[in-house]
Amino acid sequence: MTTTPTSPSPASPSLIATLPGRYYTDPEIFRQEQEKLFESLWCCAVRSADLGAPGAFRTVRVGRESVVVTRTRTGELRAFLNVCRHRGARLCTEEAGEVRRGLQCPYHAWTYDLDGRLIAAPNLIKMPDIDRTEYGLIKVALREWLGYAWVCLADEPPSFEDTVMHAAVERLGDAAAVERYGTERLDLGRRVTYDVRANWKLIVENFMECYHCATIHPELTEVLPEFADGYAAQYYVGHGAEFGPGVEGFTVDGGAGFARLPEVSADQDRRYYAITVKPAVFVNLVPDHVILHRVFPLAVDRTLVECDWLYAPEVVASGADVSRSVELFHRVNVQDFEACERTQPAMSSRAYRRGGVLVPSEHHIGVFHDWLLTALGGTRA
Repeated sequence: MTTTPTSPSPASPSLIATLPGRYYTDPEIFRQEQEKLFESLWCCAVRSADLGAPGAFRTVRVGRESVVVTRTRTGELRAFLNVCRHRGARLCTEEAGEVRRGLQCPYHAWTYDLDGRLIAAPNLIKMPDIDRTEYGLIKVALREWLGYAWVCLADEPPSFEDTVMHAAVERLGDAAAVERYGTERLDLGRRVTYDVRANWKLIVENFMECYHCATIHPELTEVLPEFADGYAAQYYVGHGAEFGPGVEGFTVDGGAGFARLPEVSADQDRRYYAITVKPAVFVNLVPDHVILHRVFPLAVDRTLVECDWLYAPEVVASGADVSRSVELFHRVNVQDFEACERTQPAMSSRAYRRGGVLVPSEHHIGVFHDWLLTALGGTRA
């Protein structure tokens, strides 16, 4: 006999229904997410300092599009769709590089300057009617914040202040709280890229809650013992999880890290704060460094996560050993991503056809689901 699972939430007032399993497996839902979220909202593309010199470029996937970000001759950052206007060839085929004059298509040698204007093409001089700006690269909106270039593919991007920057206010209760870490002035100490075989939403949901922390994060709960109680930092507005007694720094063994960043306030010392910027950027703040995750959905069941550890310039310049602080959150990442990969196969099970449940300490995941459904124009059914 075949049974049809039903949602347990109506009979259990303490629990909140999750999204149905198909939201993690359905290619059509994934397509809608790419279109209505990642191609419509601001996404964190590249670290600004990765494009240090004029002529530097980096390519990044945003939704279903390839975007190229360049550093112009006058020092500004610009972003364009990575598509030649002639016959649609991929313009920059490398992930990163540096050019002397402009970006040249490898197919027919149409060439664009770093501001996107068409500057050369075979026989172009014989076609004086061609408007070189009109046939330049398609521009993508770009803003810089926290030392990163954020891009938006929408023709009319939403307010950066009301969406991206508001996430910091919503989480910390004060816009200045995140600015005190001076992230744009920090240097890259380590970067690790993770290829996760799970839907991007499982990764976001995992990051937002700590109901699992006592189970799979022994190192983290040694440093932040309150996480063992199952309440994530994001559960309370303005709250930062406090380091445990005897813990000197945010390191894998709880030993001392580096000097507190100069503008971090005394009430932020010895505390960890986490911010989720929708759709999928995580900012982690501790007294001596910042950890930032950029999440790039590649398929309904595959997600690339690029994680940066950022330190005071003098720490990086001195060659100081950052491995103990890197190792702590690297272990957290590996533990989290393995949990997400264990969860992904069950999303297509009949047991999860109607979804699962959230406990009260995970209520903010329910808010994330509501936001997603509103953006997609769907329901939980």
